[in-house]
Amino acid sequence: MALTQRLRARTRAWIDRRSPPQPGPVRIHRRRLYILPTRGGAWFGLLLFTMLLGSMNYSNSLGFALTFLLAGLVLVSMHHTHRNLLNLTVRVAPVTPVFAGQPVSLPMVLHNPAGQARLAIAVAADESTDADDQAVTDIPAGGEAIYPLTLATRERGQLALPRLKISTLFPMGLFRAWSWIRLDDSVLVYPRPAGRAPLPSISPGVAEGGDRHRVGREDFAGLRRYGRGDPPRLIHWKSYPRTGTLMVKQFGDPRQESLWLDFAEAGTGGSEPRLSQLTRWVLEADRRGLVYGLRLPGTEIAPDQGNPHRDRCLRSLALHAG
Repeated sequence: MALTQRLRARTRAWIDRRSPPQPGPVRIHRRRLYILPTRGGAWFGLLLFTMLLGSMNYSNSLGFALTFLLAGLVLVSMHHTHRNLLNLTVRVAPVTPVFAGQPVSLPMVLHNPAGQARLAIAVAADESTDADDQAVTDIPAGGEAIYPLTLATRERGQLALPRLKISTLFPMGLFRAWSWIRLDDSVLVYPRPAGRAPLPSISPGVAEGGDRHRVGREDFAGLRRYGRGDPPRLIHWKSYPRTGTLMVKQFGDPRQESLWLDFAEAGTGGSEPRLSQLTRWVLEADRRGLVYGLRLPGTEIAPDQGNPHRDRCLRSLALHAG
């Protein structure tokens, strides 16, 4: 058992040296492409050897012809299996951040620059995945295909992509060709929302240096063009049929109500439970349409609202060093 583990560790180290992390897209060239017979291919080779011995023993010309014909088909199959992966390029499309504990779907984009289609291509993050019933995809000639790869997440932060195994059994399943690829990409994982503490009390006042006309609540100050992230409840729908442009109401309340989500008030436990509580507060404040700010040790985000502000707060929580 210990010998097997040492061999696996040495194999992984050798693969890492051969396939260091690279920015996508990564091309599969001959030096990083491997091919070996499958279990079925090994048994088929043993059958051919038995047929050859029988033909030699009985001097059977038809037996020789059939044996060499099948051997030729095996060699042609090996060539097509190798060519099915050669010069493919692999990259990962933009990924939406997830919360810790949720699976993340990686859209792996496979590009085929050749003039013939590439069939039955599989992508796996587990280097031991050799199941013959693994899901596969076909790539049209000169086109692209997206292979959805699912990974589990356990902790917050930047999740580096694991080493990927691109493989194929096409066309006859007698050989397996594969290549190791390590993309220099990562996925942002937010803290898991948790905690039962209610939202902190709202305090009056506007954030220092903030835009009062944009976040006020009392005095109507006019209209402006709609921007991405503006809450739908501030859209002035009556002006849309007349102008054909979405406009947003502005208010000029110098004493807005601001909600501060403070790390020091998010519980008495360690850092991770507090970050989980803050994550739940951010989601709840955003759902209610509140104006809120975030205070972390060494970081302060001024009160604001909308999707960009929510994502900025969640990103700070995910990348907080503590």
